[in-house]
Amino acid sequence: MQAAVKTQRRRSLSRFRRHTNTGHSRCFFAMDPVHACFKEKIGEVLLPGDVFSFRLPESGDGSVKTDKIICGPGLRRNGEEVQVCKSGILRHKPPNMYWIDSQQRRYVPAKGESVIGIVTAKSGDIFKVDVGGSEQASLSYLAFEGATKRNRPNVQVGDLVYGQFTIANKDMEPELVCIDSCGRANGMGVFGADGLLFKLSLGLVRRLLAPQSEIVKDLEKIFPFELVVGMNGRVWVKSKTVQQTLIMTNVLETCENMTSQQRQTLFKRVAEGSL
Repeated sequence: MQAAVKTQRRRSLSRFRRHTNTGHSRCFFAMDPVHACFKEKIGEVLLPGDVFSFRLPESGDGSVKTDKIICGPGLRRNGEEVQVCKSGILRHKPPNMYWIDSQQRRYVPAKGESVIGIVTAKSGDIFKVDVGGSEQASLSYLAFEGATKRNRPNVQVGDLVYGQFTIANKDMEPELVCIDSCGRANGMGVFGADGLLFKLSLGLVRRLLAPQSEIVKDLEKIFPFELVVGMNGRVWVKSKTVQQTLIMTNVLETCENMTSQQRQTLFKRVAEGSL
């Protein structure tokens, strides 16, 4: 039975991860291929208002040598400069992705990010969904796999939905969909029966969604469980019993400021039943 539950958890987690790792790329532009200005500051704390200025090198024929750089959360392009708009540590992912790793709890919707939302109201053909941002997102009843005017999805107020932003900017209401570009659900839609929903910091959520997350690997050694993680800081977990579900929730909440060694010691004590 445990093997079957564990297999189900892994499949569920892999489906949701496929959608949630799209949150870093925000803008593309040409820059110095050596990325010298950024590399000098990798791992350092930056504050809002810090600016990176660039001078593009010219080749022998007078043309400018350019390369693409991807600016993630916390960085914003302004002409030939890149401005820091969040306080945190500058991170780098090869070959050309840079972002600010911050510990903020307020979520700002971004196009392409997958989130966990709570249905708060039905308004005609639109569902209103609370995603933890400054305003609610809209979700059309046609934005579900197999949905038609006659075959409407069974969505009730209070249901949890896992969806992806198609529109998210400061001038328009955010819009969610529960299908991919091929019209398939691919892990999205209504979920959450018998599980527990709670909130973590956005920094810890990104660590959970990393392709080879050490935290998730350590959690697998404790109990078989199902885990759904949204980029908006909401996490849903379900284990075999209510007690195990509560243990998993408390363990995840304590991982925020723990080192790798402290976390492994805690997980080992939990697995042995000493806590």
